[in-house]
Amino acid sequence: MNITGTVSRRRFLQISASTTGALVVAFHLPPGGRLAGAAEQAPYINAWLRIAQDNSVTILVSSSEMGQGVYTAMPMLVAEELEVDWQRVQAEMAPAGPDYNNRFFGFQGTGGSTSIRQGFDHLRQAGAAAREMLRQAAADRWNIALERCVADDGHISDSESGRRLSYGELAAEAAELEPPTDIALKPPGQWKLIGHPLPRLDTETKIRGQAGFGIDVRLPDLRVATLAICPVFGGSLKSVDPAPAMAVPGVIAVVPMDDAVSVVADGYWNARKGLQALAPVWDEGAMATADDASILERHVNALEGTLPLAEAQGDAPAVLAAAGKRIEAEYSAPFLAHATMEPMNATARIHPDGAEIWAPTQAQGPTQQRVAEMLGVEPGKVAVHTTFLGGGFGRRFEFDFVRYAVLTAQASGHTVKLIWPREEDIRHDFYRPRSLVRFSASLDESGLPHAIHARAASASIMQRVFPSMVENGIDPTSVEGLIEHPYTIPNYRVEHAMVDAGIPVGFWRSVGNSQNAHFREAFLDELAREAGMDPLDYRMRLLDGKPRHAAVLKKAAEMAGWGTETAAGRYRGLALHESFGSIVAEVVEISLAGRTVRVHEVWCAVDCGTVVNPDTVEAQMESGIVYGLTAALMGEINIEQGRVKQSNFPDYPMLTLATTPRIHTHIMDSTEPPGGVGEPSTPPIAPAMANAVLVATGEPVRRLPIRL
Repeated sequence: MNITGTVSRRRFLQISASTTGALVVAFHLPPGGRLAGAAEQAPYINAWLRIAQDNSVTILVSSSEMGQGVYTAMPMLVAEELEVDWQRVQAEMAPAGPDYNNRFFGFQGTGGSTSIRQGFDHLRQAGAAAREMLRQAAADRWNIALERCVADDGHISDSESGRRLSYGELAAEAAELEPPTDIALKPPGQWKLIGHPLPRLDTETKIRGQAGFGIDVRLPDLRVATLAICPVFGGSLKSVDPAPAMAVPGVIAVVPMDDAVSVVADGYWNARKGLQALAPVWDEGAMATADDASILERHVNALEGTLPLAEAQGDAPAVLAAAGKRIEAEYSAPFLAHATMEPMNATARIHPDGAEIWAPTQAQGPTQQRVAEMLGVEPGKVAVHTTFLGGGFGRRFEFDFVRYAVLTAQASGHTVKLIWPREEDIRHDFYRPRSLVRFSASLDESGLPHAIHARAASASIMQRVFPSMVENGIDPTSVEGLIEHPYTIPNYRVEHAMVDAGIPVGFWRSVGNSQNAHFREAFLDELAREAGMDPLDYRMRLLDGKPRHAAVLKKAAEMAGWGTETAAGRYRGLALHESFGSIVAEVVEISLAGRTVRVHEVWCAVDCGTVVNPDTVEAQMESGIVYGLTAALMGEINIEQGRVKQSNFPDYPMLTLATTPRIHTHIMDSTEPPGGVGEPSTPPIAPAMANAVLVATGEPVRRLPIRL
């Protein structure tokens, strides 16, 4: 079903009746979150479930499934309260519309490890509401008290007579009832699904090659397109002669756009050959002379003078000015591409009064809105079908790949699946910002930091995406990981300068935490070394009043045998970081082969609060570690003459199975609210590895990627 917009009581009954006796539950909740705004006027219907006459249950998933497991974890929350046989549960991607808004964002989208955090309570409430409606339907049919009706395993039983009805038999009657409110949820001691490792609902279809990713979209009238974008950021298309491409068999159309040109054909290969035949003339614009050196110079210059204040405790500048000795260090991190395994793609069908979009997107709500704006129609006239995502990492939160597909379909008059060549993907990303941080610190008599002053510079993501989030010159994503740390440091100050280097930046897995955790944790090891103290002991002394952080760090150290002698030529480092509501500590063991760092083992302890599916948590810890290792060892985007030098995996390589270390994960027992798991294991891995290199070489790693 494709249900969007405000649902009235009358419309609710119409929808219910149209599902052939199925029970469809809409659960309304108030909006919330920092990014809520105009979306607050629409009612929030965050979970839909259908119960068919055959007693199968379909749960609609409002978040994008990009490998992180929400296609299973979110239905688990509904099914827990519904009291249904998990073997009869299936998932389905929800349509785009305000009914499925992310309560943290105020629009429908997936990111920031928010899916379970924003859905934990209201998805269980939706399942409980459906359960109570089924109980009431049974009580009405049997003309007995509601208290006698017991829900279990997809059936309602009469506690006195023993008679029994399936949910499917009761669905049509239950659909006529008013959804109840103020339902008591099951206490943790009664959970049957939450906290237990359950097989993922998408595993079988993926193993069999039946899962539908964006690149797999097949439609009867489909044409395939590919594109070339101006190689210089900010440049435009001056002219292109379509004739060479049109002479290629199978090519249907050449579509010039403001900064790109696409070729439409009967298949990808012919479209690619047509594109290669073109010789577009570009206006390279003002960025044509930009390179790594000029961009670095902008960051260095930005650190001069007074900077906007992000956080201040005590008076770090005054303490440092009076200190007899200061420890100073400068850290930097490069631009990084996302390099999702599935190339960027989207399918667009334009019709007279709207459009249909098939896309592996993380931003269904904004996509629907922006396509509607492009076409001059109401958002409800744009259907967005979310496919599986072959990796997201924040890249598919953007709109550019859908925009080019819409423009190509609109100009060519065909339903078009636009597939980016890998070279366009790497060279036209929204990159993790290049960052530069300067630290100054002084130690007290015991060797612990008495004052730390951090001055940072990087491009702002929010200034482009959500400008209202930038306050007093501070983009919160630029300083996350530097501010609100867990350590007790009496004088601590962070300042930040936003740098516009002309390179597009966006959300990259764990966002600002990914580089800032490295800066902070690597500098902390430098301070521990200066004080002549063990890095673990140093951190434990700074974690007074932070028992969860201390426990996680201690557990990771115990797992690795911290303090015991390592094998010859092996070195260990550790790091601790909290992000997205979860605390992660990691210990890395490395060896050096000449100038090459080899990572052998990683031990990871995570406190992510209440766990929904332990298998998902463990898999995501491993995934985040591998992603972070790839970046720390190899990841770097270089700019020359306004162009990205890298183009594909040979010069922007990924970690392979042969170079992936053994990863050991421990999930801490916790009754705290759920934290995120898709991103929090990425930030600690680079500093843990860098700190191991410091032990091995005596030299700190202040620049990423790690190069000896």
